[in-house]
Amino acid sequence: MKIGIVCPYSLDAHGGVQVHVMDLAAELRRRGHLVEVLAPASEDAGLPEGVTSAGEAIAIPYNGSVARLNFGAVVARRARKWLEAGDFDLLHIHEPITPSVGILALQAATCPVVGTFHAAMDRSVAREILSPAVEPLLERITARIAVSEEARRTLVQYHGGDAVVIPNGVNVAPFAQAPHDDPRFVGTPEEPTIAFLGRLDEPRKGLQVLAAAVPAVLQAVPGARFLVAGRGQAEGHRTDLSRFGDSVVFLGGVSDEDKAALLASASCYVAPQTGGESFGIVLVEAMAAGTAVIASDLTSFSDVLGAGRYGALFRNEDSQDLARTIIETLTDTAAADARRAAAREVVGRYDWATVTDAVLDVYDMALSTAHTRVSIAPGSRTIVGRLRDALEE
Repeated sequence: MKIGIVCPYSLDAHGGVQVHVMDLAAELRRRGHLVEVLAPASEDAGLPEGVTSAGEAIAIPYNGSVARLNFGAVVARRARKWLEAGDFDLLHIHEPITPSVGILALQAATCPVVGTFHAAMDRSVAREILSPAVEPLLERITARIAVSEEARRTLVQYHGGDAVVIPNGVNVAPFAQAPHDDPRFVGTPEEPTIAFLGRLDEPRKGLQVLAAAVPAVLQAVPGARFLVAGRGQAEGHRTDLSRFGDSVVFLGGVSDEDKAALLASASCYVAPQTGGESFGIVLVEAMAAGTAVIASDLTSFSDVLGAGRYGALFRNEDSQDLARTIIETLTDTAAADARRAAAREVVGRYDWATVTDAVLDVYDMALSTAHTRVSIAPGSRTIVGRLRDALEE
């Protein structure tokens, strides 16, 4: 099958959607499919074979983070040229109504389209305003996927319809096979290690919540060490936590190999994110690595952790409750080991081999029902129609 995959976010930046797109493309190619990817990227980014740049992106604050998107007439022409050259049997667009190259590819597509929706949010004024405008475009999507129940809820809430829930995929083996005794990260009962991974300067990643829990944890477990990995300055947190000396270590950005070793060797992994999370890939990675997982009780995190069966949950943005949960995880090892064992039993459902099987089922459904797709009338004077007309001038 000839498959085109469109990513709305720039490949110059690391992000869950970008990783999802590239890993799915790799697994589909491994199975013998011909796959091309279109995404925003710098012209000199040194993109791998099978990936085409849709042009430079601009950074836009969105959903508590920064999205790097691209749009406009030049991007639309690139998308049409890529579609014509690819002559795809099926087009798979991620976040198809985000104002980036994906929405332009959706407008120009003539083959069946599968859309994957990643975003999860409680309230979005922008979506409420734009929902009527994007409705004609949504009708062009033959089949919809949501990466979690929260992403599905967001889609249904703002745009109606429904979607098949297929979780984000993870390459389980590198985490399951990672060394559990890396001397840089390994914890012991007397000197346990607590790992954090995330952008240090994005408040929704929750470093401030973890930082406020540090004093209570060190008072109860004096030998504990906090290993903070991730890019970003966060000078305020560094300065505040420097008073704990070697008990808090900032690792900076880590390689994929070091991330796996960190998760496998640490006594526990903490995900203190405060919102804007539709899934939680790193939770699955930690589960696969065999570490004890602690996470805020966001609905998306609770879903992954089986409402506490596969990892411990604490009240969102409550540093005192986080400290209590960390201390219990480090001291009540029998309960923590039971959650870890349960996690190992279910983590395979997120492996790319399983996830791709489900995605291919949706592809088959889209191809078999493609004749039912609805096209926007050429003379449409909706916002989408006017946008299309302007781009084609």
